[in-house]
Amino acid sequence: MEAENVTPSSAHNQTACDVFVYQGVAVVLFPIFYAAVFLISLCGNSLVLYVMCQRKQKSNSTSIYLLNLALSDALFTLALPARITYYIRHFDWPFGDLLCRLTMLLFFANTYAGIGFMTCISLDRYLAMVHPHQLQCLRSVKVVRRVCCLVWALVCLQHALRAPAKANLHGVLQLRGVPLHSLPPAPGLLPVSFCCPLITIAVCYAKINLKLHTAAKQNSITGRLRRNHRANTIILLVLFTFLVCFSPYHLNVMQFMSRKIQHQPVCEELRAFKVSLQITVSLMNLNCCLDPLLYFFAIKTYKRRVLSLLKDSVCSSSASSKMTAENSSSNT
Repeated sequence: MEAENVTPSSAHNQTACDVFVYQGVAVVLFPIFYAAVFLISLCGNSLVLYVMCQRKQKSNSTSIYLLNLALSDALFTLALPARITYYIRHFDWPFGDLLCRLTMLLFFANTYAGIGFMTCISLDRYLAMVHPHQLQCLRSVKVVRRVCCLVWALVCLQHALRAPAKANLHGVLQLRGVPLHSLPPAPGLLPVSFCCPLITIAVCYAKINLKLHTAAKQNSITGRLRRNHRANTIILLVLFTFLVCFSPYHLNVMQFMSRKIQHQPVCEELRAFKVSLQITVSLMNLNCCLDPLLYFFAIKTYKRRVLSLLKDSVCSSSASSKMTAENSSSNT
């Protein structure tokens, strides 16, 4: 429902449908939820970027994809305080049109760049495991960097297809009558932007599992099997993140769009859809908290560095506590 085509009677119905979304527990729960997401994502992705920048080893295909994924998550995290304010103010956007568009850009860039780079990571692990001696040119640093540029370009192109945000009677910036940051840039592209990556990741996981099963029967070299199972764990984490974070939202939007083709949704349907959007969008935003787990399992140097930092932090904390206790006992 376009904002400029709303008649007075339909505007009244639209307002009645909107009020439900702007009230209730959502006003309390969403700021708390996104504040937690902000803190976890800020710590996790900042640590990833710090460790990745400190690495002295030469970059490989996996680390480049993961670095771009971390950058996407970090940019989205920086936009979360404005989103938290949006919910605290009962779905009112006080920062103007320019910042609204920038926030929406970061939101959808994080979503579809995340989907793109997760798909690239799965294909990269597939090539490394199933075709270790063929097609390795596709894993060269030069090619991988070009693929990353292509992913970012496709994300920007998809966002360019977005309809402009408009303000409704409440002064709430909306897209087609649905709350801020809810619908994808081009709903018609959902089967391509969601289903194709999901099928690709699932096939890569199945192929790698089959390769591992065959390799386990043929030989039992411990080091190789450990490395192979680590690659399998990476794909499993990618698939888990994809299913938990991205599937509910996209399936929800696709079923609503298919029903909308058949008939114009009534107020109750629109109300239920808006509530489900807020919930599924929240699940989708969890990906920036889960992505750092990929780096922990995918890059051994990152895992060692994180464990070393944690160990140093614990040692320094215990040493500080011991010194404080000694000073206290000497003073008495």
